[in-house]
Amino acid sequence: MKKFLSLSFLLIVMVISLTGCGSTSPTKGQPQTNNKVKVMASFNAMQEIAEAIGKDKIEVESIIPNGTEPHDFQPNAKNLKGLHTAKIFIYNGLDMEKGWLDKAIAAADNKNLLLVEASKGAKAIPAREGTEAAETGDQNDPHLWLSVKGAQLEAQNIKEALIKADPKNKDFYEKNYTDFTRQLEQLYKEYDQKFKTVKRKDFVTGHAAFAYLARDFGLKQNSVEDVFAEGEPSAKKLKELTDYCKKQKINTIFVEDMVSPKVSETLAKEVGAKAVKIYTLASREDGKTYIQSLQANLEKIYASLK
Repeated sequence: MKKFLSLSFLLIVMVISLTGCGSTSPTKGQPQTNNKVKVMASFNAMQEIAEAIGKDKIEVESIIPNGTEPHDFQPNAKNLKGLHTAKIFIYNGLDMEKGWLDKAIAAADNKNLLLVEASKGAKAIPAREGTEAAETGDQNDPHLWLSVKGAQLEAQNIKEALIKADPKNKDFYEKNYTDFTRQLEQLYKEYDQKFKTVKRKDFVTGHAAFAYLARDFGLKQNSVEDVFAEGEPSAKKLKELTDYCKKQKINTIFVEDMVSPKVSETLAKEVGAKAVKIYTLASREDGKTYIQSLQANLEKIYASLK
């Protein structure tokens, strides 16, 4: 498998290099001729935060296509082609892109590419001990973008990168950042008060993607799959989770489109709970903006605890 992946990335380097040699291609690391700063993001959540701050001053696209499970993603030449001419590359970090990040940057062959680790400065939550993720060395839970406080930090890092790449529009980026983080702060204050009114603090999701959100509000998550959504649970794990749900009288099992929805729905039926959709923001869903999706998640979790 390692030899196959190495060969794949070698082919990617060759394809990108060839496509970048034409006389009509933009200069590497420079904004396109429409004067917008070209930004590549690793996946949708990074793209949406960048769009909220950069708006019409940037042109941004994701490497991981919508509808693709990001934990299992391996890029091809088409996914990475934009890195060759981009000025900025925004990635989440915390092991989210660990399997392909370094090779993708090398394949881009873009010495002027500004790399932005959106989670820089975050207090990481370790992957749960005993999971396959922990055993293979992927020690960090990457899902910072699903936390209100985490989104504020990632927005700050992205804003600073946009200003560095395009200093003449500093005031524009600062204003949009302020507007975006003000909405996040209002969301935090609203649900901080709401969660203080409920006695129950635990909820169950399809995979363990909501630890940072739980930390924001003093909640506790349990899940069908682990942090990196690595396959369906064992019979033992499912039995333990079923017993837990019955004992704690869990009335809602949160289901994600790309992570074992059938297992979560079966669990809900087994324990007499509702199966309710929740957003991971790995893809754009139901026409909602980033903040609308965060609010929907918080409202659904709050409703399940009342």
